[in-house]
Amino acid sequence: MEGPGRRTFIALCLYTALLTLSEVNSEIVHVPSVLHGVKGKSLLLSVETYFRLEDVEIQGSWYQTRPGGPKTLMVTFHNHTVIMLASMRHRNRYFFQPPNASLLIPRLDEAAEGDYHLDLDIHFPQTQELVRAERTVHVTVDVPVSTPVIQKTPSSTVVEDKENVTWTCRVENGTRVQYQWLKNNMPLDVSDRHQFSQDNSTLVISPVRKKDIGQYRCLARNHISQRQSHTLDLSVFYGPYNLAVKSDHGLRTGEVFTVNPGELVFFDCQADSNPPNSCMWISKTNNATEVITVGLRLEVTSYKLAQAEEFLCRAFNNVTQKQDETQFTLVVASLGTGKERYVQESRSFSPLAAITLSCLFICCMLLVYFRRSCHHPKRVLMNIYNRPLTEQRRPHRSGHEDATEDFGIYEFVSIPGKMESTQASSRSLAHLESVQDLHTTIYDVIRHIPETPTLATQSLLGKQCEG
Repeated sequence: MEGPGRRTFIALCLYTALLTLSEVNSEIVHVPSVLHGVKGKSLLLSVETYFRLEDVEIQGSWYQTRPGGPKTLMVTFHNHTVIMLASMRHRNRYFFQPPNASLLIPRLDEAAEGDYHLDLDIHFPQTQELVRAERTVHVTVDVPVSTPVIQKTPSSTVVEDKENVTWTCRVENGTRVQYQWLKNNMPLDVSDRHQFSQDNSTLVISPVRKKDIGQYRCLARNHISQRQSHTLDLSVFYGPYNLAVKSDHGLRTGEVFTVNPGELVFFDCQADSNPPNSCMWISKTNNATEVITVGLRLEVTSYKLAQAEEFLCRAFNNVTQKQDETQFTLVVASLGTGKERYVQESRSFSPLAAITLSCLFICCMLLVYFRRSCHHPKRVLMNIYNRPLTEQRRPHRSGHEDATEDFGIYEFVSIPGKMESTQASSRSLAHLESVQDLHTTIYDVIRHIPETPTLATQSLLGKQCEG
């Protein structure tokens, strides 16, 4: 094979060999990509090999590249023997660890930080294969963090919506420290009112509000350690919020209080406020207002009032300079034996009334159902016309039971459908034989009444006439 074909074949062979070598490299040697060391402590750059060291021949070198510096040779070795150290100053700083080419740094300092490169040439005598492996380990050297200390400015209680708070967190010892702020043991995130410095060591809350009240602490950490600070409380002046008037007297319905005549009533004006708010009680009569008293409680004697009067409680926070007010109506009316009994009776009456109404409704529906099913005029007339023909033509005699059963007050109804001519002629409706739909009336039924009515029939007739 000559010419271009031979060159193509050689290229394919080399490409296949490289792929095979790459696969072998990724499987036979492993080193960690990153190691975090503690200043003053030792660190082992371990090498794991996935073959029998007795069956191969190894030659390699360790290099170090410091941040921003050149690549420096540290040690060269063959199998278990060190061939050369780069300089005398590395003799006590690095130790080659046979048989797997690991490197030990007995005491870490800032100079030990950087990237460590391992170059290996591995010869397999049995197969006569030569494998080259290159690995890199990034080593960091850090100082453990000390307990962080936090400060708050200002240290006193702040006023909501008017002041800001600045938190700072500092550590005496530690490298590459990262900070995180916690409120009530929950992490704080950036928001419209929470701003952090670049390293999160400073937190600014602007402006402060009531919901910022809580316990704050700082978490400081790096790659090798973490510590938390003590907690600091944030106090805020706020309010008044959720203003409401409450009383243990009388009966309350919405914003209306009803009390018995002559009853002494106390009202409390309550709000969420820090510091506690001051209250002013105002009476509103005929579009005129009058300040009654100042304080958290209002005392009212009902016999001095008209039947209904409006009052207003106005709450004011002297620190936040905020105020709120709420209005209520006091009605003087008799509550019987007292509010408690009134409320109990009203509560117990409601279920009883519901049960009673339900029972009445069911009874009425049953009565209507049975009345319609048994005494509907249309059904009575149908029963009459459905009798056998011989029974229809049988003469009536005194005391006939059918007359009393069929007697009553009926409406004009229509019975759809065609009737047999013989059945129609047995009654007084012979003149309607040509009509397709047979119509009958109450008069047709009354003809069944016997000439000599029984006592029951007379009684029924008497009741009908009276009606």
